[in-house]
Amino acid sequence: MSRKQTAALFALLGLLWGGSFVAIEIGLDFFPPILFAALRYYLAGALMLGYAALTTDRWLPRRRTEWLIVGISGTFLIAGHHAFLYLGQRHVPGAIAAVIISLSPVLTTAFASVLLPDERLRPLGLVGLACGLLGVAIIANPDPQNLFTANVLGIATVFVASVSFALGAVLTRPIRTDFPVQSVQSWAMVFGAALLHVVSLARGESFVAIAWTQTAFLSLAYLAVGSGAVAFFIYFDLLDRLGPIQINLIGYLEPVWATLLSFVLFGTLIGARSVLGFLAIFCGFALVKRAALLDGVGAVVSRLRTHADS
Repeated sequence: MSRKQTAALFALLGLLWGGSFVAIEIGLDFFPPILFAALRYYLAGALMLGYAALTTDRWLPRRRTEWLIVGISGTFLIAGHHAFLYLGQRHVPGAIAAVIISLSPVLTTAFASVLLPDERLRPLGLVGLACGLLGVAIIANPDPQNLFTANVLGIATVFVASVSFALGAVLTRPIRTDFPVQSVQSWAMVFGAALLHVVSLARGESFVAIAWTQTAFLSLAYLAVGSGAVAFFIYFDLLDRLGPIQINLIGYLEPVWATLLSFVLFGTLIGARSVLGFLAIFCGFALVKRAALLDGVGAVVSRLRTHADS
């Protein structure tokens, strides 16, 4: 695959995942929030299991460690992350939610420095973490006289979604298994959907409350198929080609696409304060991942020189 094709897939993945925040914003007018998330991942999980069965040598977990990584991924990366994301997006536009979620790689490094003995944040990394948290604070812009506004609570809830994702990513890291990543992700979706459904029932949500309009069907289909199954097919391909550090940069393309789609569909743009918050979060990521980013830039420059010489 050429560099142009890889770049096109990277842009498409950013569009699919960035568009998911807008699709959630639209779909929440028709679905109870947690049940909406559960339905999305029941459908996406079923599609992904079929994909895993066709493309991997083993799609069914057998060992304890395999069920453990599925359980942690399903609990934190799917259920916890999306429960708080969907609840938060009742009060926060999709583009703003995408910006806050982009903090996840920074939080992942912070959790790793605490929970994993071989990973410690250096002083510049701590500055990067502070920049990321400052970015969220800039976006929230809390009023000390009235901290519990719907906007601030919504942003705080989406922030917890980012925390859940980061914690899950770190907790799965020490688990060694040869279980294919496609199979892990598929079962995590199914398990996470079941957990979300339990939470939905506990909240008193019901299928009766769903307004099955054409828009509702389209938003659910997009989330399950477009930003669910299709996006993960692309992600797995790019992960092999680019590696985990470069693919992490997709999180900073998602808010751009979410903002553009919000403007096209709703005529709204994020304000200067949100842009400033996003830049602070990205600076935090650059400081935390500076060594890996420099290595990546060096590798790209080396490939370009090799190509030019040839």
